[in-house]
Amino acid sequence: MSRYIPEPSYPDMMPVDISFVFEDEKPAGKHGFIKADGDDLRFEDGTLARFWGVNFNGGACFPEHDYSPKVAKRLAEAGCNIVRFHQLDAEFDTPNIYAYTKGKRVSTTRVLDETSLDHLDYLIYCLKEQGIYCYLDMSTYRKFKEGDGVPDYEKLPDNARPWGISSPCLIELQKEFVEQIWNHYNPYTKLKYNEDPVFVLTEIVNESDLFTNSSGAKSDYVHATYYENEFREMFRDWLKENGKEYDWENCDLFVKDPEMIEFKIHITKKYFKEMHDAMRKAGCKIPITGSNWTHDSAHVKAHEDMDFTDTHHYFYTWKWGNTERVCEHRPITGVSSVFAAAAKMKLPEKPLFISEWDVPWPNSYRAEGPIYYAAVGALQGWAGFAIHTYSYGTRLELMNVLGREQSSPVGGVPYREGIFSVWNDPAKFGLFYHCALMLRRGDVSRAKKKVAVQTDKLEARVSTAFKGLLERSACSTIFDNKLPEGYDEMVNEADTIPTEDPNIIMSDTGELWRDLKKKFGVVDTPRTKIVYGTLARGGAASSTRKNTDTGISINGMTVNAYTDFGVIALSSLTDDPIEKSNNILISAIGRARNTGAQFDGDKMLELGTAPILAEVVSADIHLKIENGDKIKVWGVNAEGFYAGKCPTTYEDGILSFRIGDELNPACHYLIVAD
Repeated sequence: MSRYIPEPSYPDMMPVDISFVFEDEKPAGKHGFIKADGDDLRFEDGTLARFWGVNFNGGACFPEHDYSPKVAKRLAEAGCNIVRFHQLDAEFDTPNIYAYTKGKRVSTTRVLDETSLDHLDYLIYCLKEQGIYCYLDMSTYRKFKEGDGVPDYEKLPDNARPWGISSPCLIELQKEFVEQIWNHYNPYTKLKYNEDPVFVLTEIVNESDLFTNSSGAKSDYVHATYYENEFREMFRDWLKENGKEYDWENCDLFVKDPEMIEFKIHITKKYFKEMHDAMRKAGCKIPITGSNWTHDSAHVKAHEDMDFTDTHHYFYTWKWGNTERVCEHRPITGVSSVFAAAAKMKLPEKPLFISEWDVPWPNSYRAEGPIYYAAVGALQGWAGFAIHTYSYGTRLELMNVLGREQSSPVGGVPYREGIFSVWNDPAKFGLFYHCALMLRRGDVSRAKKKVAVQTDKLEARVSTAFKGLLERSACSTIFDNKLPEGYDEMVNEADTIPTEDPNIIMSDTGELWRDLKKKFGVVDTPRTKIVYGTLARGGAASSTRKNTDTGISINGMTVNAYTDFGVIALSSLTDDPIEKSNNILISAIGRARNTGAQFDGDKMLELGTAPILAEVVSADIHLKIENGDKIKVWGVNAEGFYAGKCPTTYEDGILSFRIGDELNPACHYLIVAD
């Protein structure tokens, strides 16, 4: 039987505080403004920038003043250094950028609410003090109103998708908004937003493009007749200018014909340039991108002129309604390619940031997610990640279960009641320490080899080559059949990348590998060592085993697990490698659930109640380390107390101990010298 222990979370603290590792990075902005420098982001003083953090959604962007310093401190303790402010303009949220409370009718989106701005300003100030930077969204869920003066405003969906990309009147209102935001003065930082280096990245529009009719939105678009006709007339003029014949009056606007794709790339690039210029005119100094998802290669190509690229990726297959709630309990470690489609958004000489990602609750194997994403991102040399989402609101003292943050779904969308909220999930947020160290500190090396992937099919989303390259070598999309400077090889997107063993995926650095057959993965670096996935080597389905085979051995560490699934992560909390360190953090996390939660396969029958429970990961660990006779291993409980000391032996330079025993079970342990 599995053993679970209570692992509650607290809004103002983490069980372990690693903020001291990055103490020299406070306050945010000390290195000057950020800029794109080839594949990297760098500050003005030349410091390389890498980010690991979270999204704040909607109402979470405008908290009461007593909340802001607490959440900033907690994020820093977990190792985070970036917050993406998302859904600022969403009407369904409270507060939002146009109204701090519900009740009074809002007749225009051309006026920003002063109270909302005050609360946003103070939150930014608190984050800055803790060394946490800001990614500021521009246009996300704006719902145009009667007072905005736009035709057929009531027929436009959220953010006027996709007509905000093409319609001049909607673009002008977006320009007005960026002028308001970037010239806004923050009384707490005593700087305008365009003067403050706490801001590092921004996007023009969230998840909007002309190339897809995803999420059933096509039916919304065709009812906005004014904007459809406007678009057709633009298409007509472009066809004439380029000497092309096409039935522009009657054609399906979402067809994948070459002429339509070429025109949409033209319109999208024109829109991006117009908005980019408007943001620069408003004083915005930081890197700007267009949008942030990858539905096809045409959308990637439309970003060729942007300062950086961005995309979203979720590892999930579920249908989650208000009545029937079904997920898929599926591990990453058994899947040959996880987010190759996201990697396609990387262009040569442009940084890539992942502004939304997740392996959502209640997937039982979600603890693999943070480790996998951070490790592969570090290998690729990407600029960073922000998980979606820390929380949708700020009433976290009432949020004592997983998956239920709101009293009911927000905006009629079932998952907006807490499915993506991670702040109290030990299976994800409890592993952020090691992710931050891998990515921010550079514990995982960049790939040795850089491969350019020639892309010909602009209507396609996923390419075979990216599937084979993602966890092996650094890769980027190209369209011109020319090997970029600094790249080692060029392949075609249809190429299959050969491998010696189809069950083993290994980075060209040797630091990352996965065994698809045995369903486990490894991070093996001097300062961070992790094993994740199916830990008990016998392949048994039960959660505990009395015996294992030979365990999992990597450089300087062997793990013999008695728990079938989990993550065991070790990171040095000093600049020294683990072998010489006198302060090491272990996180041992398996499944996490609410008390009394019940499932019938992938269907959730009962959400459960508090407290949140974490599965105890039990294993014998044999660690090569100097001065092991002076080392103690302490379990740390959810409140940050030492839960008890693990017995150790030290022989021939190997420290041996067991975690997850009957006396001192914990999710976190500290290996410290006297």
